[in-house]
Amino acid sequence: MPETLRVFAGDCSTKFDAPRGQRLQRGHVLVVAKPDKTLLVHDANGYQPLAWLTRADSLTVEADDDGFSVTARDGDQVLRVCSHGPGERATFPATEGGTPVGECPDCGSPMVRAGGDVVCLDCEERYGLPSGATVTDEACDDCGLPLMRVSRGETFDLCIDYACDSLAARVREALDRTYDCPDCGEDLRVVEHRGRTFLGCDAHPDCQTAFSIPAGETVGTCVCGLPLFETATGVRCLDGTCEHGSGANAGP
Repeated sequence: MPETLRVFAGDCSTKFDAPRGQRLQRGHVLVVAKPDKTLLVHDANGYQPLAWLTRADSLTVEADDDGFSVTARDGDQVLRVCSHGPGERATFPATEGGTPVGECPDCGSPMVRAGGDVVCLDCEERYGLPSGATVTDEACDDCGLPLMRVSRGETFDLCIDYACDSLAARVREALDRTYDCPDCGEDLRVVEHRGRTFLGCDAHPDCQTAFSIPAGETVGTCVCGLPLFETATGVRCLDGTCEHGSGANAGP
């Protein structure tokens, strides 16, 4: 379930202690205590908080009928907000924010792309995306989750759930045994390790040669014999250290 965002408001004293000195301020403010232990104090001026401590080591709240105090500690820095009087307080559900990408097939709630993941805002199912992936407007015919578009030698449209559609299997069909190891001449095989795909020598462990497969489509062959990939930053050889790895050296 979503985490909680705690909000306080009222006439408060805000005290910030740090090795460089102490600052004490008072005013009618809005205090936001985030799930990641970030504490923000907002007043009526500008967009920047009056005081803040980001992702503190600890965050504690004390509240009763007479008022509240919120304290964040991070090393030798302490931010403490104390109300003068009962003030106002409320608790709200909080989730990551991201670009909408469809509905969760399990609970019907919105799904968003937040960083490198697709997340349901209610049941919090999370699906990690491979680097360079984009989420399409289409849904998987089997499970209803969004489809993603990924380039690893070729471009594939597949489900964001690896259990439903395997990226490694698609890459294997496209690149397995297509190129030779530059060190011993054996086939380069597609290998999956910890969620990432590599081209590794079939003679392993006798030959340790292996290359991470970049996000992009193959656009030719480098003079070293390995594939060239069109990536977001330009054409490069599968071997990122290859001195010939530019589009000018592409073979037929």
